[in-house]
Amino acid sequence: MKVEAYAELADVILSLPPKLGRTRLVAVDGPSGAGKTVFAERLARAVTTIDGEETPVVHTDDLLDGWSDQLTFWPRLGTAVLAPLSKGEPGRYRRYDWLAGDFGDSWVTVSPSPVVLLDGVSTARAEVRPKLTLSVFVTAPPALRLQRALDRDGSAIRPYLDKWRTGEDRHFAADRTAEHADLVVDGGSDLPHDEETHYIRH
Repeated sequence: MKVEAYAELADVILSLPPKLGRTRLVAVDGPSGAGKTVFAERLARAVTTIDGEETPVVHTDDLLDGWSDQLTFWPRLGTAVLAPLSKGEPGRYRRYDWLAGDFGDSWVTVSPSPVVLLDGVSTARAEVRPKLTLSVFVTAPPALRLQRALDRDGSAIRPYLDKWRTGEDRHFAADRTAEHADLVVDGGSDLPHDEETHYIRH
């Protein structure tokens, strides 16, 4: 385990060449409740501070068509976001409303910034790896991940969550995502550090 700074990682990312048009695409992958979104948001702030241009974070939960779309949403992401970015054009998508069970009417625009982050399960999958400047896999103990998810979304999601966790475990085993990641982060470590500015490399 090693304490590292988001600012230093942001410097590394900005020093690497873009592989998706002029955009450096960074995937923050890992199982539910591991801390992906927190990591992605903090890294985005660090990149923005250094680069001076807003760093978009695309949360793939916003693109899923409900619980059953865990892995099959990818063509929607590719068409709406990745393809335009590869041409230096803005991507756009409608955000899924989990309470209403449908996509909203308003559109979210993703600018072709120097760095764009993808946050969500399967964002570092094999088919996108050639387009990634950096891939991150965030992990944490299963019991902690479960409790975080229930604390965040309520106990009513438990039946859906159990099926989701089985699906993500199966996907990660087949895809070997963690093995191919450039960086593995421990999202459940109790090693002392400033969580806003630093993370724990596994």
